[in-house]
Amino acid sequence: MRRWREEVVALSLQGHGYGHGDEADDRPEKPRRYGVTEMRSPYYSFRSAHHALQEILDSIGPFVDGLKFSGGSHSLMGKELIREITDLAHKHDMYVSTGDWAEHLLRQGPSSFKQYVQECKELGFDTVELNAGSLKLPEEAILRLVRLIKNSGLRAKPLFSVKFDSSDIPASGDRAFGAYTVPVKQTSERVEDVDLLIRRAERCLEAGADMIMIDADDVCQRADSLRADVIAKIVGRLGLDKTMFETSNANTSEWFVKRYSPRVNLFVDHSEVMNLERLRGFDMRRSSPSLLTSPFFLM
Repeated sequence: MRRWREEVVALSLQGHGYGHGDEADDRPEKPRRYGVTEMRSPYYSFRSAHHALQEILDSIGPFVDGLKFSGGSHSLMGKELIREITDLAHKHDMYVSTGDWAEHLLRQGPSSFKQYVQECKELGFDTVELNAGSLKLPEEAILRLVRLIKNSGLRAKPLFSVKFDSSDIPASGDRAFGAYTVPVKQTSERVEDVDLLIRRAERCLEAGADMIMIDADDVCQRADSLRADVIAKIVGRLGLDKTMFETSNANTSEWFVKRYSPRVNLFVDHSEVMNLERLRGFDMRRSSPSLLTSPFFLM
């Protein structure tokens, strides 16, 4: 079964010209600086987590750059199991990241956070994620945390959330194709929030942060409701190599790859990795039909 899946993957990627385009368009081998795919770790069953992950990585390991323990799931696991999972990821040349769990440790004081970072390092984590939006800390305090993580020999990845009023998102509606839609004035405070997000993210990068994670779930629920102007502003200011976007579904992943090429860094669920890899291997800029209608996506 495993061999059959590997052959299907190889043939499907080859059939769409993966690795046969211009050198500038080819996705480099791991470790990659761009075109990074970070995957949410399957944590639905802690007892079988190691075996489930082993099966997943045997099939899609070459396409995944990083593994993240989302939602603080690692806090519910024993240290031995965590170490087994981080070792397994490293064998597949993947880095391992914490989820947005650090804010819970900060309630116990700075010393507890420093101990947490050290423990993460001992357990095999490579990256510590900081949810800058939920920490509710002064900007200078967040920068100190970034430096603390870097001084511990780990990578720092601050997470920023983009929030919008629902009135700012264009309604899809049931209307004839090409019908005129009266533009709705967007709230200025949300634009200011994006500018503030970018400025804080820039300072984190200056302090040594390795990547900025952008949670734009409010605008990425459906690809047709994406605020393209805001995404473009973030990428334009921070750079494509320094940003990673959390995508909530395959349509959103397709939008990002089509708009920003296979070089865009994306965080997806483990069930979406192959869909994303197909998108990266297919030249979306030269072909408009959606790949999501392919029978491969129904497997």
